[in-house]
Amino acid sequence: MENSNETSFNRFFLLSLADTPYLKAFSVLIFLIMYLLTLSVNSLLIIVVRINLRLHTPMYFFLSNLSIIDIGISTSIVPKLIIITITQDTSISRLDCASQMFFHSALGATECIILAVMAYDRYVAICKPLHYNTITNKRFCISMAAACWALGCINSSFHVPYIFHMSFCRSHHVNHFFCELPVFFPLSCQDTWLQEVSMYISACIIGLIAFILILFSYAYIISTILSIRSTKGRHKAFSTCASHLTVVSLYYGPLMFMYLRPHSRNSPSTERTVSIIYTVVTPMLNPLIYSVRNKDIKVTLRGSSKKMI
Repeated sequence: MENSNETSFNRFFLLSLADTPYLKAFSVLIFLIMYLLTLSVNSLLIIVVRINLRLHTPMYFFLSNLSIIDIGISTSIVPKLIIITITQDTSISRLDCASQMFFHSALGATECIILAVMAYDRYVAICKPLHYNTITNKRFCISMAAACWALGCINSSFHVPYIFHMSFCRSHHVNHFFCELPVFFPLSCQDTWLQEVSMYISACIIGLIAFILILFSYAYIISTILSIRSTKGRHKAFSTCASHLTVVSLYYGPLMFMYLRPHSRNSPSTERTVSIIYTVVTPMLNPLIYSVRNKDIKVTLRGSSKKMI
C-alpha cells in the first residue's frame, strides 16, 4: 500500500534559487534580466536575418534555427524557476516536469546537431567555395534543419518516458533547479543501470559524433586557411569561424561535463552550476557572440535604427 502511494505520487519538489529575501530578490532580478536579454537578442537576430536579403544564406538560416532553440531552452526553464523563487512553492506536477524535461532534452540535442551542421557549412564555404551554392542549396538546408529537429525530438521521446516509468520511492524532492534527466536517477528505488547506460550511449551518439564532425570540419578549415598566402585572406576566413568556435566551446564544455560523466562523480552543486551555464547563460550569449564582429548584422541594425528615428 505504501509503495503504491509512493509510485502514484504526482508532484515533485524543485530547488529555489535562494531562501533569504535579499538573495531571492537579487536572484530573481538577475535571472529575469538574463531571460529578457535572451528573448530580445535572439528575436532581434531572427528579425535582422529575415529583413536583410543579403543574410538569406545557409549560415544565417541555421543561425536563425539556433536562436529559436535558445529561446525555447531558456523559456522551458527560467519562467518556472523565477515563479518558484518568488512564491516559494517549489512543487511541479508530474506532467509539467515531464514536459520541461522533454523540451529541454529535445532542444539540447537539436542544438548539438545544428552546431555540427553549421561547422559543415563553414567547411564547404572555405574549403570548397566553388561548390558552395550547389552543395548547400535550399533543399539541403531545409532537409538538414528538419533532420536536426526530428532527431532531437526522437531522442527526448526515447528517454523521458523511461524516466517517468521508474518508481520514485526514495524521495520526490529533486536536488536541482529544474527537471533534467540525470538528476532523477538517484530518486528511484529500482535499478537504473539500463536507463543510465542508454542515456550515455545516446549522449555519445548525438553529442560526441556531432563534436567529432565539428573537429574534423575545423581541421580541414584550419588547414585550408593556413594555405592562403594573403594575411588579409587568412584573417577574413578565420573571422567567419571564430564566433562559431566560441559558441561550440561554451555549449559543448558544460554539456559533456553533465552528460558524459557518471552522475555519482558529480557533486549536486556542481551539476546545478553547470546546468545554469548551458541553460541560461549560453542562450543569452550566443547571438551576442555572432553579432559583435558581424558587419552585415551591424549594418542592418544601424539601417533599421535610422529608419525608426
